Amino acid sequence: MDISIKGRLMDLSKPRIMGIINITDDSFYAGSRHTGMEDILAVAGRMLDEGADILDIGGCSTRPGSEEVSEPVEKERVCRAVRLILDRYPEAVISVDTYRASVAETAVADAGASIINDISGGEMDAGMFPLVARLNVPYIMMHMKGTPRTMQVNPVYDDVVADILQWFGKRLALLRAAGVKDIVLDPGFGFGKNADHNFEMLRRFSEFRIAGMPLMAGLSRKSIVWRTLGTTPDGALNGTSALNMVALIKGASILRVHDVREAKEVVTLYEKIYPAGSLLDHYA
Repeated sequence: MDISIKGRLMDLSKPRIMGIINITDDSFYAGSRHTGMEDILAVAGRMLDEGADILDIGGCSTRPGSEEVSEPVEKERVCRAVRLILDRYPEAVISVDTYRASVAETAVADAGASIINDISGGEMDAGMFPLVARLNVPYIMMHMKGTPRTMQVNPVYDDVVADILQWFGKRLALLRAAGVKDIVLDPGFGFGKNADHNFEMLRRFSEFRIAGMPLMAGLSRKSIVWRTLGTTPDGALNGTSALNMVALIKGASILRVHDVREAKEVVTLYEKIYPAGSLLDHYA
């Protein structure tokens, strides 16, 4: 199970770690906010040293209830960070976290990012799917009900896993028709789901493999962890590690995290239990 990144294959039968770098001042977890040049370079270098396979750069907060930033501001934030990081670490694999096609285009074509990570699965910008096909880059398609501003206002599903799978099926048909080849699916923990939905999704995470695409799990320090444990995002690292192990056992190929070193430890222990694809064989 590979994706092609700038002519090189990344094998996703081995769990990969995506480190989150938010170039914002209002992300839900304060520890992920980075705005100064030296701060951005320092966190990128640390994450790469700790074992990050991908760095995910976002310039617009998508926490529940968040307000949009303007397109020019998001583009400037993201592209400045991508250029900074690649100038210092030219071999880094960078994903741009955006639902705007224009931001994705500039970040990839001009700044050098190599993956597009879209929380809206192309629904917030009709130009996204044609752009991904034209740029020929991997696309991470996340499910979200509503928008970041409205998504947590009483989300309702008949069956959260079945409903998301049906949505994935429709969006995948459009992506394939556009000619997109390298696709990763993210069911979107915390994006238009309540606590029961989130735990049901994790419990049944392996069912998403029926779509035939690699899966990403973004559980890091989210309310599914900290509210359940009666703490805060700052106190949610241990719980995050526990749920990341469950996600790997259930078939996640990529863990999107704030804390790379701890996620790498989870992957190391997972690979001792399930060496070299033995668990993936179970899901084949």
